[in-house]
Amino acid sequence: MQMAQAAGLRGRLLLTVGMLVLVRLGIFIPVPGIDRASFQAGIADSGLGGIVGFLDIFSGGGLSLLGVFALGILPYINASIIMQLLTAAIPTLEDLQKNEGEAGRRKISQITRYVALGWAILQSVGIALLVSNFAEAGQDRSIFIASTVVALTAGSMFVMWIGELITERGIGNGASLLIFVNIVSTLPRSLGQTIDLAQSGDRSLVGGVIVLMIVFLVMIVGIVFVQEGTRRIPIVSARRQVGRRTYQEKSSYLPLRLNQGGVMPIIFATSVLILPSALTQVFSNDTLLSVVNALRPGTWIYVVVYLTLILFFSYFYASLIVNPVDMSQNLKKMGASVPGIRPGKATSDYLARVLNRLTFLGAIFLGLVAIVPTAVEGATRVTTFQGLGATSLLILVGVAIDTAKQVQTYVISQRYEGMVKQ
Repeated sequence: MQMAQAAGLRGRLLLTVGMLVLVRLGIFIPVPGIDRASFQAGIADSGLGGIVGFLDIFSGGGLSLLGVFALGILPYINASIIMQLLTAAIPTLEDLQKNEGEAGRRKISQITRYVALGWAILQSVGIALLVSNFAEAGQDRSIFIASTVVALTAGSMFVMWIGELITERGIGNGASLLIFVNIVSTLPRSLGQTIDLAQSGDRSLVGGVIVLMIVFLVMIVGIVFVQEGTRRIPIVSARRQVGRRTYQEKSSYLPLRLNQGGVMPIIFATSVLILPSALTQVFSNDTLLSVVNALRPGTWIYVVVYLTLILFFSYFYASLIVNPVDMSQNLKKMGASVPGIRPGKATSDYLARVLNRLTFLGAIFLGLVAIVPTAVEGATRVTTFQGLGATSLLILVGVAIDTAKQVQTYVISQRYEGMVKQ
């Protein structure tokens, strides 16, 4: 009831739902001039099914359907990651983000859009060259490639605009919600296949389905706890005197999240493991083929490399998000300190140690989330949820929590506005 009465919340919800439905419809609008039956068969025969399946997680099946929204929000996500890396590496961008306020952030957002446009063009050219062999008979190859690039790039930019519109005038983060909806769109098919499998009469498969469901529920609960888990470091503000008034010491805390990188370490690690398979489609090399064979999913080498990459990218991404030296300097400027720790270098060293321990625990959890569902699927022989892996679970839970918090914020603000009017 409060949600319906909250100021502007109903309009924001309707706008968000409408835009998400529009994006889903656009996925099924086909890029003209492609023989889809030949395209599907060609993807299966070429060995690119794993790469296309991974990218379909973020495009809601748009890449395998090859609709005008096939790229979806992917170029914008890639551009955002590139800008995060560049901001940490280039002092000018770092100054824009930290010291220029809202104007600097708007400029970085504009640069991100240009990077997304360039990335969309590159990806569109790659896809157009890939599917040019499956063009309908009688089409000029150059014209087909040009029209496909324009259609895919325009579709991606339109989806990016919808994501920003949802962020500004809707509920939640637009880019995250678009990925969320694309992942959710695959659930009905997976659930249907699982129900059919359970009704097949094979008791071992029925038991496997039950075990897999229990594992997924436990993983979801664990993800919620880890995503919300923080280490609260106590800080004390110094006593201040302003005029004749003396402000007493104030105690508060500095929250450090257990999982700083969210789902990004798993996405980076998966992308690195997929890269050798993608390169084999371009370069024929015996060494590369041996690497691909060694890194087959399910082998112990694959598990070790996967966990190592997740650990590496967890520390890498945490270093981009949290800088202990900057945090120490900010605390010193505010006249605050950690009890028992001297301000300055001692504080930064202490924060770095705490952050390293938290990042290690978060990386171990991410590794379990990435490996356990796949291992259980292999043990139970139930592969109907193969597309719904660790990345999808983390995104679903994280976006659901963030969106619920935004809705709760609007409801609380409406409650306070009602109290003020009274």
